[in-house]
Order: sequence, then C-alpha cells, then structure tokens
Amino acid sequence: MFTGIIEELGEVESLEPRSAGARLRIGCTLVMTDLPEGASIAVNGVCLTAASVTPDSFAADLAPETLQRTNLGDLARGSRVNLERPVTLATRLSGHIVQGHIDATGELVSLAPLGDGNYWLTVRVPAALDRYMVHKGSITIDGISLTIASLENGLLGVTIIPHTFANTRLGSLHPGARVNLEVDVIAKHIEKLLTPGP
Repeated sequence: MFTGIIEELGEVESLEPRSAGARLRIGCTLVMTDLPEGASIAVNGVCLTAASVTPDSFAADLAPETLQRTNLGDLARGSRVNLERPVTLATRLSGHIVQGHIDATGELVSLAPLGDGNYWLTVRVPAALDRYMVHKGSITIDGISLTIASLENGLLGVTIIPHTFANTRLGSLHPGARVNLEVDVIAKHIEKLLTPGP
C-alpha cells in the first residue's frame, strides 16, 4: 500500500523489451536506502517488484498487462519517473490509500500556470472511471495523490502546488502524454456491495 506522496524522481536507465513484457531499470538514490530485492515500489503509481537491486538502481519486470494498462511502456532512457516506497505501520498517511493498481490511463490536456509556482492540470479521463470520482475526492495521477477540483465533460482538473510541481515528473510532460490513473478503491468496493448479485 502507498500514500501517493512522491519520495524521489528516478531516471530510466533502460527499458528492455522481452518476449513477454519488458524489464525496466531505474536509477535513484533515496529509495534505495532500504529497498531489498523483492520489495514493492511504486513507479508512476504502478506497484512493481524490485529486482536486481544495486546501491543506486533497481530493475523491475513489466508484464504484458502492465505495458497495456499503464504508461510505463511509453518510457525511454532518461525519462523521469515518480517513486514511492510502500507505507509502514509507523508512517503517517499524508495522502490517501493507494494500491498501485492502475485503473486506466488519461491524456494530459494542459498544465497551465496560475502564478506563484501553482499550476492547473487538466486530464481527459475515460468515461468508465467517472462514477468513481467526486468533487474534492482523491485521485492518483502518475502515483501522485491529488484532490479533484473540477470534473466536467470527461475533463478532470486539479491544482498543482509548487512543491508537487518541483518534486514530481509533471513538469516534464507535454499535452497528449498518457498519465496513470488510480481511482479511490473505497468507491469501487462500495459500488460492488451495493450492486445486486446474480
């Protein structure tokens, strides 16, 4: 489980296609202080398993479904990625409950400056996710816990504060880029509980 509070920006060292899936290697330092082989780590919000760990990098195997459902297959050498280690029982839950299970990708429409280092991020979201999102509810975009400020006609709007802009990969994205979306898992559970069974 994660919180959507990005700890470090990593850099893609390689993305090696394989017969089924791919292997991704990421260079980083902070998250490596206590990342053993086999541990979970969120990369752009995708829960992956660390493999081939070195003092300044780790690899992760990407299944075909991961490549299809997320933006990890869009990465190239030098791409920046958002990194977060899983929470511990002693960790403050600063963001919201994030599983690292991506529901879909959205399309970045714009990242417009608001002044004083703040930005307005607009993302086109799939219609199938609309029922899980509410005004002032939580959404995870590329692993970042954000608050929904507007939701209209398939466009999601959130405010990006200076700290988030400076410490995530958002500033390196351009209109048309795919971003990973994870909606609030609690909304999905409630929907299932309220849906009559067969």
